[in-house]
Amino acid sequence: MARMGLTTQRVTVAAADLADEIGFEGVTVSAVARSFGVRDASLYSHIKNVHDLRARVAVLALAELAERVAAALAGRAGKDALVAFANAYRAYAGEHPGRYAATRLQLEPEVAAASAAGRHAAMTRAILRGYALEEPDQTDAVRLLHSVFHGYVSLEGTGAFLNTPRAADASWSRSLDALDMVLSNWPTAGRDR
Repeated sequence: MARMGLTTQRVTVAAADLADEIGFEGVTVSAVARSFGVRDASLYSHIKNVHDLRARVAVLALAELAERVAAALAGRAGKDALVAFANAYRAYAGEHPGRYAATRLQLEPEVAAASAAGRHAAMTRAILRGYALEEPDQTDAVRLLHSVFHGYVSLEGTGAFLNTPRAADASWSRSLDALDMVLSNWPTAGRDR
């Protein structure tokens, strides 16, 4: 019998909410149990351990982010798709910092395969179709985009852009302009390096 209506989904969502409040590293079985007013042991019929709990938060966050990005991309191509993807990604990271941090968790291969991680890569590749990039350039461009997006939102999340002479939004917009230019003029020399 589930205590207090506990389910795996409720425990996972509570852990995700807690991650947004106190940071992903603060998510422990004890902290989630306290949020329900129960003992740690009450959660172990729903999760295996803290790693399982954090992996479930990561899977939830990946799915939420994929839904947000997919909705933003609908009907868009080229630079419009790039900007929509990037803005949805950045907004999610800003609104859900703990959940976003969870998306960086290294998942077990079978868990990753069943998660929305592959969907993220597919949506990024869909953006790149507007730039006519083929392999291996497409893989290089996927890595570039994810590096820029993750790097920017991670720095922004730590407050690195506060108290600077230029607004973070202005720099973000210019960064997207620069990415569009790079993707539109992708170098063809040196592909085999």
